[in-house]
Amino acid sequence: MSRTIFVTTALPYANGSFHIGHIMEYIQADIWVRSMRMAGHTVHFVGADDTHGAPIMLKAEAEGITPQQLVARIAAERPQYLQGFHIEFDHWHSTDSPENVELSQGIYRKLREAGLIETREIEQFFDPVKGMFLPDRYIKGECPKCHAKDQYGDSCEACGAVYAPTDLIDPYSTLTQARPILKTSEHFFFKLSDPRCVQFLQDWTTGTNAQGHKRLQSEVLAKTREWLGHGEGDDQVNLGDWDISRDAPYFGIEIPDAPGKYFYVWLDAPVGYLASLKAYCSKLGIDFDALLTPGNATEQVHFIGKDIVYFHALFWPAMLKFAGRKTPDQLNVHGFITVSGEKMSKSRGTGISPLRYLQLGMNAEWMRYYIAAKLNARVEDIDFNPDDFVARVNSDLVGKYINIASRAANFISKYFEGQLAYPGDTGQLSAHWLQAAETIRNDLESREYGRAIREIMAHADQINQAFDAAQPWLIAKGLTDADPAKRAALQHICSTALAGFKALTVMLTAILPVLAQRVAQELFGLSRTFVWADAAELPTHISPFKHLMQRVEPAMLDALFDLPAEPSGKDKPKAAKASAPASSHAVAGAASSSETADAAGELIPGGEPIASTITIDDFMKVDMRVARIVDCARVEGSTKLLQLTLDLGEGRHRNIFSGIQSAYEPEQLKGRLTVVVANLAPRKMKFGVSEGMVLSASHFDQKAQPGIYVLDPDSGAQPGMRIR
Repeated sequence: MSRTIFVTTALPYANGSFHIGHIMEYIQADIWVRSMRMAGHTVHFVGADDTHGAPIMLKAEAEGITPQQLVARIAAERPQYLQGFHIEFDHWHSTDSPENVELSQGIYRKLREAGLIETREIEQFFDPVKGMFLPDRYIKGECPKCHAKDQYGDSCEACGAVYAPTDLIDPYSTLTQARPILKTSEHFFFKLSDPRCVQFLQDWTTGTNAQGHKRLQSEVLAKTREWLGHGEGDDQVNLGDWDISRDAPYFGIEIPDAPGKYFYVWLDAPVGYLASLKAYCSKLGIDFDALLTPGNATEQVHFIGKDIVYFHALFWPAMLKFAGRKTPDQLNVHGFITVSGEKMSKSRGTGISPLRYLQLGMNAEWMRYYIAAKLNARVEDIDFNPDDFVARVNSDLVGKYINIASRAANFISKYFEGQLAYPGDTGQLSAHWLQAAETIRNDLESREYGRAIREIMAHADQINQAFDAAQPWLIAKGLTDADPAKRAALQHICSTALAGFKALTVMLTAILPVLAQRVAQELFGLSRTFVWADAAELPTHISPFKHLMQRVEPAMLDALFDLPAEPSGKDKPKAAKASAPASSHAVAGAASSSETADAAGELIPGGEPIASTITIDDFMKVDMRVARIVDCARVEGSTKLLQLTLDLGEGRHRNIFSGIQSAYEPEQLKGRLTVVVANLAPRKMKFGVSEGMVLSASHFDQKAQPGIYVLDPDSGAQPGMRIR
């Protein structure tokens, strides 16, 4: 039965770039969404920037810009991360939007009408140096519960206790280090301690959704028991009323009928989920209110980190319930990500920059696979270990999964023109893969990603073992049309392996969407992406196999964690010398034929100084590949250029113009291997478009030492191999 599901991730705060924790959460949600869509369900997957609050206001003030300008700058970064890791939100919005103002104020009015809003005069910390009331997160001190030092003003990261800032021991302002003073201010409170709220939360947190699943994981439910007690009338309830207002100056949404008062950012931030969906519905002509009417079959599912459970498991459902809106059906809570067992720290080199990962040319689907292999349905931290990352990707994806197609497809293309055939009744084989895919689908829906991947790789092992046992390479040896039995055996062995490969690709589609799309289109000729039912459809024809994925090079991980350091005084590179070389006679006998020297007698190899030092990540940006020169011709109208047709192993040829006409006749280059900068932006020239650069060596002073020498890889290198 088809379901309609509204899915969100926690809104990233718009005062900084994405970190790997964001990417982990988005990958988890994206896999889930893709899997559900493969099953035929309708999913609305939206996100937004969380833009309000004192931190953004103060950061913008420090930079001399408006909060809106700061938010716009951060928001402009988002697409490169999301697209880079193949995370496909249907819509990305902002909490600083008309939809969020309307919805937040509307929810507040409903809560007020329900008698759940009251005002109180409170004493609040005020920074006498900064001249403003201090938000909770700008006050630190000793936790009143466990006495941990340097804890924030709203909750303790050590013991999880929630308290008022005034409960802190020895508080201080993080803005000025001054001891704050108490001043009286009128604040607005959501009466979360109201018996109606407590009873609702007792029921909601322990309840199940329409699918019969618990709304909360056991670890999250246990935490809510600490706050709510264990039942109606329980005298252990630790739920206090929620201060939802802040005083000006504040960047946020104004509270209706309360000049100078603003909603605390945590009131309007989750409402941003609804605001984003509403903006998306407006674009598509969907009735937003009907979609989320209480009692409607639409499911509301949130993916969040364990650090914001309090807001999502208590405040958020209570706000929605008593504003007459639909409450969440599922909270999917995950842990944090560590690196080699350590908390992430940029200064210690234990942090992972998602952007740097992409800039190094590392395959985004390596990360998607690795994170999926680590995730499960429990609230557990996961660890990124570089050695384990290399081993899992190279062993699982390349050595097991892709290895199946690379071996079997070549036999089918060479001997059977791409036609597949299966021995006897295919029903059993089809049913086998249908059942296997259904198991994986259930694992992904229940967020047991690690278990799903273990099962997929177990199937890959079985396929490889059967293929090896059958030894098709021996059958193919000396194969002729005169031996139909051997031909049939070879075709059946390879066809069965490729049917398994297709089924495994279906199972991996939500995790490796780009690779799966390539397999569907390039190998099996489908004009669409895979759905779950495709696992049982045995393929009948394939196209020639194309290279699908490179292995991870350990040097890439070194570059990912390498921290570029500012050179010290004595280590700073010398300023580059003048580019014009000294006269050759000035150093007669002191330098080789490829060297000159400056006035101080220092050698200048090749007639020009060595360029300024670069880092490994600078080097990794340049993608140099082995290429075979398929054809070469002079360019009519040019005395410098040759036009080269090159094979880089891409399944197509590239056209490159190179200024080497003075050194080579076209016939000298045909058939040779050379080296090409493959990721250079195409350049439109008078004679056509040049799609890269052929590398060659020469002396800086061509008059003194003429000669151009095209780089020539050693024999055995193949087109497409990368220069490292």
